[in-house]
Amino acid sequence: MLYQSTRENTKKITGSEAIVCGLSYDGGLYVPESFPNISLDKIRELISKPYHTRATEIMEKYLTDFTSDELDKYTKAAYNTQNYDNPLIAPIYSVDNNTHFLELWHGPTSAFKDMALQVMPYLLTASLHKTNEQNEVCILVATSGDTGKAALEGFCDVKGTRIMVFYPKDGVSDIQKLQMVSQNGCNVNVVAVEGNFDDTQTGVKAIFSDNILAEKINNTGFFLSSANSINWGRLVPQIVYYFSAYCDLINNESIKPGDKINYCVPTGNFGNILAGYYAYKMGLPINKLICASNRNDVLTQFINTGVYNKKRAFYTTISPSMDILVSSNLERLLYEMSDKNGDIISSYMKALVKEGSYKVPHSMHDKITEIFASGYSSEEDTLETIKNVYNKYDYLIDPHTAVAYKALQDYRELNNDNTHTVIISTASPYKFCESVLKALGQASLSGGISAIEELYKLTGVDIPKPIKRLENSTIRFTRFIEKDEMSTAVLEFLGG
Repeated sequence: MLYQSTRENTKKITGSEAIVCGLSYDGGLYVPESFPNISLDKIRELISKPYHTRATEIMEKYLTDFTSDELDKYTKAAYNTQNYDNPLIAPIYSVDNNTHFLELWHGPTSAFKDMALQVMPYLLTASLHKTNEQNEVCILVATSGDTGKAALEGFCDVKGTRIMVFYPKDGVSDIQKLQMVSQNGCNVNVVAVEGNFDDTQTGVKAIFSDNILAEKINNTGFFLSSANSINWGRLVPQIVYYFSAYCDLINNESIKPGDKINYCVPTGNFGNILAGYYAYKMGLPINKLICASNRNDVLTQFINTGVYNKKRAFYTTISPSMDILVSSNLERLLYEMSDKNGDIISSYMKALVKEGSYKVPHSMHDKITEIFASGYSSEEDTLETIKNVYNKYDYLIDPHTAVAYKALQDYRELNNDNTHTVIISTASPYKFCESVLKALGQASLSGGISAIEELYKLTGVDIPKPIKRLENSTIRFTRFIEKDEMSTAVLEFLGG
Protein backbone atom coordinates (compact mmCIF):
# COMPACT_ATOMS: atom_id res chain seq x y z
CA MET A 1 0.00 0.00 0.00
CA LEU A 2 1.40 3.37 -1.08
CA TYR A 3 0.33 6.90 -0.19
CA GLN A 4 -0.01 10.11 -2.14
CA SER A 5 -0.76 13.73 -1.36
CA THR A 6 -4.24 15.18 -1.71
CA ARG A 7 -2.75 17.96 -3.80
CA GLU A 8 -0.18 16.24 -6.00
CA ASN A 9 -0.65 12.54 -6.64
CA THR A 10 2.26 11.62 -8.89
CA LYS A 11 4.72 10.96 -6.04
CA LYS A 12 3.94 7.86 -3.95
CA ILE A 13 5.51 6.85 -0.65
CA THR A 14 5.25 4.01 1.86
CA GLY A 15 3.17 4.00 5.02
CA SER A 16 6.23 4.47 7.23
CA GLU A 17 7.35 7.44 5.12
CA ALA A 18 3.88 9.01 5.42
CA ILE A 19 3.96 8.58 9.21
CA VAL A 20 7.42 10.15 9.48
CA CYS A 21 6.54 13.12 7.24
CA GLY A 22 3.14 13.85 8.76
CA LEU A 23 2.26 16.60 6.29
CA SER A 24 3.13 16.43 2.59
CA TYR A 25 5.78 18.77 1.18
CA ASP A 26 3.06 20.54 -0.87
CA GLY A 27 0.84 21.20 2.15
CA GLY A 28 -1.49 18.32 1.33
CA LEU A 29 -2.41 15.31 3.45
CA TYR A 30 -1.30 11.77 2.73
CA VAL A 31 -4.01 9.32 1.70
CA PRO A 32 -3.92 5.65 0.69
CA GLU A 33 -3.89 5.04 -3.05
CA SER A 34 -6.75 2.54 -2.62
CA PHE A 35 -8.98 1.07 0.08
CA PRO A 36 -8.44 -2.54 1.16
CA ASN A 37 -11.53 -4.71 1.52
CA ILE A 38 -12.74 -6.25 4.76
CA SER A 39 -15.31 -8.86 3.78
CA LEU A 40 -18.30 -9.92 5.85
CA ASP A 41 -16.57 -13.25 6.44
CA LYS A 42 -13.58 -11.34 7.82
CA ILE A 43 -15.85 -9.33 10.11
CA ARG A 44 -17.30 -12.62 11.39
CA GLU A 45 -13.73 -13.73 12.19
CA LEU A 46 -13.04 -10.52 14.12
CA ILE A 47 -16.12 -10.90 16.32
CA SER A 48 -14.46 -13.35 18.71
CA LYS A 49 -11.10 -11.56 18.83
CA PRO A 50 -9.85 -9.03 21.40
CA TYR A 51 -9.47 -5.38 20.51
CA HIS A 52 -5.72 -5.48 19.95
CA THR A 53 -6.09 -8.31 17.41
CA ARG A 54 -8.85 -6.45 15.60
CA ALA A 55 -6.49 -3.47 15.45
CA THR A 56 -3.63 -5.52 14.05
CA GLU A 57 -5.71 -7.18 11.36
CA ILE A 58 -7.24 -3.92 10.13
CA MET A 59 -4.12 -1.75 10.32
CA GLU A 60 -1.98 -4.32 8.51
CA LYS A 61 -4.15 -3.80 5.42
CA TYR A 62 -2.80 -0.24 5.23
CA LEU A 63 0.66 -0.54 6.80
CA THR A 64 2.05 -3.17 4.48
CA ASP A 65 5.65 -2.23 5.15
CA PHE A 66 5.12 -3.45 8.73
CA THR A 67 4.90 -7.15 9.54
CA SER A 68 1.90 -8.63 11.33
CA ASP A 69 4.20 -9.56 14.21
CA GLU A 70 5.40 -5.97 14.52
CA LEU A 71 1.88 -4.57 14.55
CA ASP A 72 0.70 -7.23 17.00
CA LYS A 73 3.53 -6.27 19.35
CA TYR A 74 2.55 -2.60 19.17
CA THR A 75 -1.19 -3.14 19.61
CA LYS A 76 -0.65 -5.45 22.59
CA ALA A 77 1.50 -2.78 24.21
CA ALA A 78 -1.07 -0.05 23.47
CA TYR A 79 -4.39 -1.75 24.18
CA ASN A 80 -4.23 -3.58 27.50
CA THR A 81 -5.63 -3.32 31.02
CA GLN A 82 -2.58 -1.46 32.24
CA ASN A 83 -3.53 1.42 29.97
CA TYR A 84 -7.32 0.98 29.92
CA ASP A 85 -9.79 0.55 32.77
CA ASN A 86 -12.09 -1.69 30.75
CA PRO A 87 -10.91 -5.03 29.31
CA LEU A 88 -12.94 -4.44 26.13
CA ILE A 89 -10.89 -1.25 25.56
CA ALA A 90 -13.76 0.41 23.61
CA PRO A 91 -16.99 -0.98 25.13
CA ILE A 92 -20.53 -0.43 23.90
CA TYR A 93 -23.19 0.92 26.29
CA SER A 94 -26.77 0.60 25.01
CA VAL A 95 -29.44 2.90 26.45
CA ASP A 96 -32.31 1.47 24.37
CA ASN A 97 -32.86 -1.09 21.63
CA ASN A 98 -31.27 0.94 18.84
CA THR A 99 -29.11 3.61 20.52
CA HIS A 100 -25.61 2.65 21.58
CA PHE A 101 -22.70 4.67 22.97
CA LEU A 102 -19.19 3.62 21.96
CA GLU A 103 -17.13 4.62 25.00
CA LEU A 104 -13.71 5.66 23.74
CA TRP A 105 -12.57 7.26 26.99
CA HIS A 106 -11.30 4.37 29.09
CA GLY A 107 -7.63 5.09 28.32
CA PRO A 108 -4.90 6.98 30.18
CA THR A 109 -6.21 10.49 29.43
CA SER A 110 -9.97 9.73 29.50
CA ALA A 111 -10.55 10.82 25.91
CA PHE A 112 -10.88 9.15 22.52
CA LYS A 113 -7.53 10.45 21.28
CA ASP A 114 -5.91 7.68 23.36
CA MET A 115 -7.26 5.14 20.88
CA ALA A 116 -4.72 6.39 18.33
CA LEU A 117 -2.07 8.04 20.44
CA GLN A 118 -1.28 5.00 22.56
CA VAL A 119 -0.16 3.07 19.47
CA MET A 120 1.18 5.93 17.35
CA PRO A 121 4.53 6.31 19.20
CA TYR A 122 5.31 2.67 18.36
CA LEU A 123 4.38 3.25 14.73
CA LEU A 124 6.47 6.41 14.52
CA THR A 125 9.62 5.08 16.17
CA ALA A 126 9.46 1.97 13.98
CA SER A 127 8.93 4.18 10.91
CA LEU A 128 12.01 6.22 11.78
CA HIS A 129 14.03 3.00 11.76
CA LYS A 130 12.48 1.79 8.50
CA THR A 131 13.23 5.08 6.73
CA ASN A 132 16.79 5.30 8.12
CA GLU A 133 16.11 8.73 9.60
CA GLN A 134 19.18 9.92 11.52
CA ASN A 135 17.78 13.03 13.19
CA GLU A 136 15.51 12.93 16.20
CA VAL A 137 11.90 13.94 15.74
CA CYS A 138 10.03 16.80 17.36
CA ILE A 139 6.29 16.24 17.42
CA LEU A 140 4.33 19.49 17.07
CA VAL A 141 0.71 19.47 18.18
CA ALA A 142 -2.04 22.05 18.00
CA THR A 143 -4.83 20.99 20.33
CA SER A 144 -8.37 22.02 21.10
CA GLY A 145 -8.15 20.05 24.33
CA ASP A 146 -7.84 16.28 24.17
CA THR A 147 -5.20 15.64 21.49
CA GLY A 148 -2.58 17.55 23.47
CA LYS A 149 -2.75 15.46 26.62
CA ALA A 150 -3.11 12.19 24.72
CA ALA A 151 -0.05 13.00 22.60
CA LEU A 152 1.96 14.10 25.64
CA GLU A 153 1.08 10.87 27.42
CA GLY A 154 1.85 8.72 24.39
CA PHE A 155 5.24 10.29 23.61
CA CYS A 156 6.34 10.96 27.19
CA ASP A 157 10.03 9.98 27.48
CA VAL A 158 9.95 8.03 24.20
CA LYS A 159 13.57 7.75 23.07
CA GLY A 160 14.52 9.87 20.06
CA THR A 161 11.50 12.17 20.33
CA ARG A 162 10.46 15.49 21.77
CA ILE A 163 6.92 16.81 21.82
CA MET A 164 5.64 20.37 21.96
CA VAL A 165 1.95 21.14 22.41
CA PHE A 166 0.25 24.47 21.68
CA TYR A 167 -3.24 25.07 23.06
CA PRO A 168 -5.56 28.13 22.91
CA LYS A 169 -5.11 29.96 26.21
CA ASP A 170 -8.83 30.30 26.99
CA GLY A 171 -10.15 27.55 24.73
CA VAL A 172 -9.94 24.36 26.82
CA SER A 173 -11.63 23.16 30.00
CA ASP A 174 -9.95 23.51 33.39
CA ILE A 175 -9.37 19.76 33.58
CA GLN A 176 -8.00 19.56 30.02
CA LYS A 177 -5.59 22.39 30.82
CA LEU A 178 -4.47 20.86 34.11
CA GLN A 179 -3.85 17.52 32.40
CA MET A 180 -1.50 19.20 29.94
CA VAL A 181 0.38 21.66 32.14
CA SER A 182 1.11 19.00 34.77
CA GLN A 183 2.51 16.47 32.27
CA ASN A 184 5.56 14.51 33.40
CA GLY A 185 8.50 13.72 31.13
CA CYS A 186 11.86 15.22 30.19
CA ASN A 187 11.05 15.54 26.48
CA VAL A 188 7.76 17.48 26.70
CA ASN A 189 6.77 21.13 26.48
CA VAL A 190 3.37 22.84 26.68
CA VAL A 191 2.65 26.45 25.67
CA ALA A 192 -0.60 28.44 25.66
CA VAL A 193 -1.31 30.68 22.67
CA GLU A 194 -3.36 33.87 22.65
CA GLY A 195 -6.15 33.04 20.21
CA ASN A 196 -8.42 30.13 19.31
CA PHE A 197 -7.71 26.64 18.04
CA ASP A 198 -7.73 27.72 14.41
CA ASP A 199 -4.96 30.19 15.27
CA THR A 200 -2.82 27.47 16.85
CA GLN A 201 -3.51 25.00 14.02
CA THR A 202 -2.69 27.61 11.38
CA GLY A 203 0.50 28.44 13.26
CA VAL A 204 1.63 24.82 13.36
CA LYS A 205 0.89 24.35 9.65
CA ALA A 206 2.89 27.50 8.89
CA ILE A 207 5.84 26.10 10.85
CA PHE A 208 5.71 22.90 8.81
CA SER A 209 5.77 24.81 5.53
CA ASP A 210 8.59 27.22 6.51
CA ASN A 211 11.69 25.98 4.66
CA ILE A 212 14.06 28.45 6.34
CA LEU A 213 12.84 27.34 9.77
CA ALA A 214 13.16 23.70 8.72
CA GLU A 215 16.85 24.26 7.94
CA LYS A 216 17.39 25.87 11.34
CA ILE A 217 15.64 22.96 13.04
CA ASN A 218 17.69 20.47 11.03
CA ASN A 219 20.83 22.15 12.34
CA THR A 220 19.69 21.32 15.87
CA GLY A 221 19.56 17.62 14.97
CA PHE A 222 15.77 17.43 14.74
CA PHE A 223 13.03 17.35 12.13
CA LEU A 224 9.33 18.01 12.61
CA SER A 225 6.37 15.67 12.49
CA SER A 226 2.81 15.81 13.76
CA ALA A 227 0.55 13.87 16.09
CA ASN A 228 -2.61 15.63 14.92
CA SER A 229 -4.96 13.66 12.71
CA ILE A 230 -3.29 15.20 9.67
CA ASN A 231 -0.72 12.42 10.28
CA TRP A 232 -1.71 9.08 8.78
CA GLY A 233 -0.31 7.31 11.83
CA ARG A 234 -2.93 9.08 13.93
CA LEU A 235 -5.81 8.39 11.58
CA VAL A 236 -5.40 4.70 10.70
CA PRO A 237 -5.88 3.39 14.29
CA GLN A 238 -9.19 5.24 14.48
CA ILE A 239 -10.65 3.12 11.68
CA VAL A 240 -10.40 0.13 14.01
CA TYR A 241 -13.04 1.11 16.54
CA TYR A 242 -15.73 1.44 13.87
CA PHE A 243 -15.23 -2.22 12.99
CA SER A 244 -14.89 -3.16 16.66
CA ALA A 245 -18.22 -1.53 17.56
CA TYR A 246 -19.94 -3.40 14.74
CA CYS A 247 -18.47 -6.68 15.99
CA ASP A 248 -19.65 -6.00 19.52
CA LEU A 249 -23.19 -5.20 18.38
CA ILE A 250 -23.23 -8.61 16.72
CA ASN A 251 -21.84 -10.15 19.90
CA ASN A 252 -24.63 -8.72 22.03
CA GLU A 253 -27.21 -9.72 19.41
CA SER A 254 -28.32 -6.16 18.64
CA ILE A 255 -27.65 -6.74 14.93
CA LYS A 256 -26.84 -9.56 12.54
CA PRO A 257 -23.80 -9.69 10.25
CA GLY A 258 -24.53 -7.58 7.19
CA ASP A 259 -27.07 -5.27 8.85
CA LYS A 260 -26.42 -1.62 8.07
CA ILE A 261 -26.02 0.77 11.01
CA ASN A 262 -25.51 4.50 11.54
CA TYR A 263 -22.69 6.24 13.38
CA CYS A 264 -23.19 9.68 14.91
CA VAL A 265 -19.91 11.50 15.53
CA PRO A 266 -19.23 14.77 17.38
CA THR A 267 -16.94 16.45 14.88
CA GLY A 268 -14.37 19.25 14.88
CA ASN A 269 -11.33 18.59 12.70
CA PHE A 270 -13.18 15.84 10.75
CA GLY A 271 -10.62 13.12 11.55
CA ASN A 272 -12.88 10.98 13.73
CA ILE A 273 -15.76 10.80 11.27
CA LEU A 274 -13.36 10.46 8.32
CA ALA A 275 -12.10 7.24 9.91
CA GLY A 276 -15.70 6.04 9.78
CA TYR A 277 -15.89 6.91 6.10
CA TYR A 278 -12.71 4.92 5.45
CA ALA A 279 -14.28 1.96 7.31
CA TYR A 280 -17.31 2.33 5.01
CA LYS A 281 -15.05 2.31 1.94
CA MET A 282 -13.46 -0.88 3.26
CA GLY A 283 -16.83 -2.62 3.36
CA LEU A 284 -18.25 -1.95 6.83
CA PRO A 285 -22.07 -1.95 6.44
CA ILE A 286 -22.85 1.71 7.21
CA ASN A 287 -26.11 3.41 6.33
CA LYS A 288 -25.28 6.99 7.41
CA LEU A 289 -22.44 8.87 9.06
CA ILE A 290 -24.08 11.69 11.01
CA CYS A 291 -21.75 14.65 11.50
CA ALA A 292 -22.64 16.49 14.71
CA SER A 293 -21.50 20.09 15.27
CA ASN A 294 -21.75 22.47 18.18
CA ARG A 295 -22.42 26.20 17.77
CA ASN A 296 -19.41 26.36 15.42
CA ASP A 297 -21.46 24.57 12.78
CA VAL A 298 -19.27 25.10 9.71
CA LEU A 299 -19.33 21.37 8.87
CA THR A 300 -23.09 21.06 9.28
CA GLN A 301 -23.56 23.98 6.92
CA PHE A 302 -21.14 22.47 4.41
CA ILE A 303 -22.88 19.10 4.36
CA ASN A 304 -26.25 20.83 3.99
CA THR A 305 -25.25 23.28 1.27
CA GLY A 306 -21.95 22.28 -0.34
CA VAL A 307 -20.43 25.63 0.68
CA TYR A 308 -17.55 25.72 3.15
CA ASN A 309 -17.36 29.18 4.69
CA LYS A 310 -15.03 29.99 7.58
CA LYS A 311 -15.99 33.68 7.46
CA ARG A 312 -18.19 33.52 10.52
CA ALA A 313 -18.07 34.25 14.21
CA PHE A 314 -15.98 31.87 16.32
CA TYR A 315 -17.60 30.71 19.55
CA THR A 316 -15.93 29.34 22.66
CA THR A 317 -18.32 26.63 23.83
CA ILE A 318 -18.74 23.98 26.54
CA SER A 319 -17.62 21.38 23.95
CA PRO A 320 -14.21 22.98 23.24
CA SER A 321 -12.68 20.09 21.28
CA MET A 322 -15.14 20.97 18.52
CA ASP A 323 -14.46 24.72 18.51
CA ILE A 324 -12.94 24.69 15.03
CA LEU A 325 -13.71 26.59 11.84
CA VAL A 326 -11.03 25.05 9.59
CA SER A 327 -11.50 21.27 9.58
CA SER A 328 -8.26 19.93 8.14
CA ASN A 329 -9.33 16.36 7.41
CA LEU A 330 -12.23 17.43 5.21
CA GLU A 331 -9.55 17.79 2.53
CA ARG A 332 -9.11 14.01 2.51
CA LEU A 333 -12.83 13.45 1.98
CA LEU A 334 -12.98 15.99 -0.84
CA TYR A 335 -10.07 14.23 -2.51
CA GLU A 336 -12.02 10.98 -2.64
CA MET A 337 -15.23 12.70 -3.71
CA SER A 338 -13.42 14.50 -6.55
CA ASP A 339 -12.09 11.20 -7.92
CA LYS A 340 -8.61 12.01 -6.57
CA ASN A 341 -8.27 15.30 -8.41
CA GLY A 342 -5.37 17.06 -6.69
CA ASP A 343 -5.71 20.21 -8.80
CA ILE A 344 -9.28 20.73 -7.64
CA ILE A 345 -8.31 20.18 -4.00
CA SER A 346 -5.45 22.67 -4.31
CA SER A 347 -7.86 25.26 -5.72
CA TYR A 348 -10.30 24.75 -2.84
CA MET A 349 -7.57 25.10 -0.21
CA LYS A 350 -6.17 28.23 -1.88
CA ALA A 351 -9.66 29.73 -2.01
CA LEU A 352 -10.15 28.94 1.68
CA VAL A 353 -6.96 30.86 2.54
CA LYS A 354 -7.54 33.81 0.16
CA GLU A 355 -11.32 34.19 0.23
CA GLY A 356 -12.36 32.23 3.31
CA SER A 357 -14.71 29.90 1.45
CA TYR A 358 -15.23 27.51 -1.45
CA LYS A 359 -18.16 25.71 -3.05
CA VAL A 360 -18.16 22.17 -4.39
CA PRO A 361 -20.19 21.24 -7.50
CA HIS A 362 -23.64 19.67 -7.13
CA SER A 363 -22.34 16.31 -8.34
CA MET A 364 -19.79 16.18 -5.52
CA HIS A 365 -22.27 17.45 -2.94
CA ASP A 366 -24.71 14.71 -3.95
CA LYS A 367 -22.01 12.06 -3.42
CA ILE A 368 -21.27 13.47 0.04
CA THR A 369 -24.91 13.46 1.15
CA GLU A 370 -25.38 9.87 -0.02
CA ILE A 371 -23.41 8.75 3.04
CA PHE A 372 -23.22 11.84 5.30
CA ALA A 373 -25.98 13.55 7.24
CA SER A 374 -25.50 16.40 9.70
CA GLY A 375 -26.89 18.20 12.70
CA TYR A 376 -25.88 20.60 15.43
CA SER A 377 -26.64 21.50 19.02
CA SER A 378 -26.82 24.89 20.69
CA GLU A 379 -25.27 25.44 24.12
CA GLU A 380 -28.69 25.31 25.74
CA ASP A 381 -29.62 22.11 23.92
CA THR A 382 -26.33 20.49 24.89
CA LEU A 383 -26.91 21.19 28.60
CA GLU A 384 -30.52 20.00 28.34
CA THR A 385 -29.38 16.80 26.60
CA ILE A 386 -26.90 15.94 29.38
CA LYS A 387 -29.69 16.36 31.93
CA ASN A 388 -32.25 14.39 29.92
CA VAL A 389 -29.96 11.43 29.22
CA TYR A 390 -28.96 11.26 32.89
CA ASN A 391 -32.54 11.48 34.14
CA LYS A 392 -33.92 9.01 31.60
CA TYR A 393 -31.16 6.41 31.49
CA ASP A 394 -29.05 7.10 34.62
CA TYR A 395 -26.15 7.55 32.20
CA LEU A 396 -23.76 10.50 32.40
CA ILE A 397 -22.28 11.95 29.20
CA ASP A 398 -19.89 14.79 28.43
CA PRO A 399 -20.83 17.87 26.33
CA HIS A 400 -19.30 16.52 23.08
CA THR A 401 -21.22 13.27 23.34
CA ALA A 402 -24.33 15.30 24.17
CA VAL A 403 -23.93 17.27 20.92
CA ALA A 404 -23.97 13.97 19.04
CA TYR A 405 -27.01 12.65 20.92
CA LYS A 406 -28.95 15.84 20.17
CA ALA A 407 -27.99 15.68 16.47
CA LEU A 408 -29.12 12.06 16.36
CA GLN A 409 -32.52 12.84 17.87
CA ASP A 410 -33.06 15.61 15.32
CA TYR A 411 -31.91 13.37 12.47
CA ARG A 412 -34.33 10.61 13.51
CA GLU A 413 -37.23 12.99 13.80
CA LEU A 414 -36.53 14.52 10.39
CA ASN A 415 -35.82 11.29 8.53
CA ASN A 416 -37.89 8.71 10.42
CA ASP A 417 -34.77 6.54 10.52
CA ASN A 418 -34.66 4.14 13.46
CA THR A 419 -31.62 2.24 12.26
CA HIS A 420 -29.33 1.01 15.02
CA THR A 421 -26.99 3.92 15.71
CA VAL A 422 -23.65 4.06 17.49
CA ILE A 423 -22.88 7.42 19.09
CA ILE A 424 -19.14 8.01 19.32
CA SER A 425 -18.65 9.00 22.97
CA THR A 426 -15.41 10.92 22.96
CA ALA A 427 -14.62 11.90 26.56
CA SER A 428 -15.35 11.18 30.19
CA PRO A 429 -17.85 13.65 31.69
CA TYR A 430 -15.25 14.29 34.40
CA LYS A 431 -13.14 16.22 31.89
CA PHE A 432 -15.91 18.84 31.81
CA CYS A 433 -17.15 18.80 35.39
CA GLU A 434 -18.38 22.39 35.60
CA SER A 435 -20.49 22.14 32.45
CA VAL A 436 -21.96 18.77 33.47
CA LEU A 437 -22.75 20.07 36.96
CA LYS A 438 -24.47 23.08 35.40
CA ALA A 439 -26.52 20.78 33.17
CA LEU A 440 -27.65 18.83 36.22
CA GLY A 441 -28.72 22.02 37.98
CA GLN A 442 -25.79 22.44 40.36
CA ALA A 443 -23.28 25.22 39.85
CA SER A 444 -19.74 24.32 40.86
CA LEU A 445 -18.74 26.02 44.10
CA SER A 446 -15.10 26.59 43.19
CA GLY A 447 -14.42 24.92 39.82
CA GLY A 448 -11.26 23.12 38.74
CA ILE A 449 -10.21 20.14 40.84
CA SER A 450 -12.96 20.73 43.39
CA ALA A 451 -15.60 20.23 40.72
CA ILE A 452 -14.48 16.61 40.26
CA GLU A 453 -15.50 15.70 43.79
CA GLU A 454 -18.70 17.76 43.49
CA LEU A 455 -19.78 15.79 40.42
CA TYR A 456 -18.98 12.51 42.14
CA LYS A 457 -21.03 13.44 45.21
CA LEU A 458 -23.97 14.41 43.00
CA THR A 459 -23.99 11.38 40.70
CA GLY A 460 -21.95 8.60 42.31
CA VAL A 461 -20.38 7.90 38.90
CA ASP A 462 -16.85 6.53 39.33
CA ILE A 463 -14.05 9.03 38.76
CA PRO A 464 -11.53 7.71 36.19
CA LYS A 465 -8.11 7.13 37.73
CA PRO A 466 -6.34 9.57 35.37
CA ILE A 467 -8.71 12.32 36.50
CA LYS A 468 -8.47 11.33 40.16
CA ARG A 469 -4.68 11.59 40.03
CA LEU A 470 -4.91 15.27 39.08
CA GLU A 471 -5.69 16.09 42.71
CA ASN A 472 -1.98 15.58 43.50
CA SER A 473 -0.56 17.06 40.29
CA THR A 474 2.09 19.76 40.05
CA ILE A 475 1.89 22.49 37.43
CA ARG A 476 5.04 22.51 35.28
CA PHE A 477 4.17 24.72 32.29
CA THR A 478 2.86 28.27 32.64
CA ARG A 479 4.13 30.05 29.50
CA PHE A 480 1.78 31.75 27.08
CA ILE A 481 2.73 33.52 23.86
CA GLU A 482 1.28 35.43 20.93
CA LYS A 483 0.53 33.34 17.85
CA ASP A 484 3.37 34.97 15.87
CA GLU A 485 5.86 33.73 18.49
CA MET A 486 5.24 30.01 17.91
CA SER A 487 8.20 29.46 15.58
CA THR A 488 10.57 31.10 18.05
CA ALA A 489 9.21 28.94 20.84
CA VAL A 490 9.89 25.77 18.85
CA LEU A 491 13.48 26.80 18.12
CA GLU A 492 14.06 27.63 21.79
CA PHE A 493 12.71 24.23 22.82
CA LEU A 494 15.10 22.49 20.44
CA GLY A 495 18.09 24.61 21.45
CA GLY A 496 18.27 26.51 18.18
